[in-house]
Amino acid sequence: MRKVVLDMVYELAKKNDKVFFIGSDLGYGVLKQFKDEMPERFFMEGVYEQHLIGMAAGLALEGKIPYVNTIATFLTRRCFEQIVLDLCLHNVKVRLIASGGGVVYAPLGPTHQAIDDLAILRAIPNMTIVCPADAEEMKRFMLQTVDYPGPIYIRLGKGSDPIVSRPELPFQIGKAICMREGKDALIIATGITLKNALDAASELEKEGIQSTVLHMHTIKPLDLEALKHYAAIVPIIVTIEEHSIIGGLGGAVAEFVAEQNYEQPKRFQRIGLPDHFMEGYGSQANMMERYGVSTAKVVETVKKLRR
Repeated sequence: MRKVVLDMVYELAKKNDKVFFIGSDLGYGVLKQFKDEMPERFFMEGVYEQHLIGMAAGLALEGKIPYVNTIATFLTRRCFEQIVLDLCLHNVKVRLIASGGGVVYAPLGPTHQAIDDLAILRAIPNMTIVCPADAEEMKRFMLQTVDYPGPIYIRLGKGSDPIVSRPELPFQIGKAICMREGKDALIIATGITLKNALDAASELEKEGIQSTVLHMHTIKPLDLEALKHYAAIVPIIVTIEEHSIIGGLGGAVAEFVAEQNYEQPKRFQRIGLPDHFMEGYGSQANMMERYGVSTAKVVETVKKLRR
């Protein structure tokens, strides 16, 4: 997914001389073709990420469209004040490409695990947050980033993630995609957990349980219209995300459900990472399985809520 998004930045830059790239000590070979062909719009800065945000904001205020790439935890935790004051307060067109969303960098421990990035950024006015499910969806999304107003946070998966998105289902920033429909449960996923949601729906179908799967690729602005429509027709709602259960997709959906005042209460459950720093080391897949961000957990949760 990371290679695709960087390749797309290069393609966008070839077509639009306002597009700039700013990286944070990402290595010699990153976007070498961009650097060779358009050196005046390519900047590989050092490991002082707050500077990158200020630099990008300055370019954007001059009418440029900077794409900034570094590790997700460095963008969000380290640069919070700069994102608030330099980007969102001025509502400038800067695109933050966050490598290692969730527990991608599990081997490096909790300092590099972006389990709180969505929560951090959801609280900031004018911020748009997008979590594509796979590399093909990333391509469709990136084409929309040049003209979209205001700052965008782009959360990347590990790479080589299974392709589960479908080109015939239009991608639009801020509009959820219904992947399948069912009357018994609503499963809402974002990013790479869309595969877990789809696999779970297939497993549940074998037991006669029909599930709607909603791909909420845009965490902010949340597609309230889609949520209202699909939540109204099911008794059960389950969210799944590679993020803390606090403040991310599950928190956003819980806020929505709580304010609808349904005559018949919805049975609701968030699936995500627990409210503590991740313990131990391992692969992304191992960490997700350890903490129950899995297909099996979705199946188990829907069946439990039906009792």
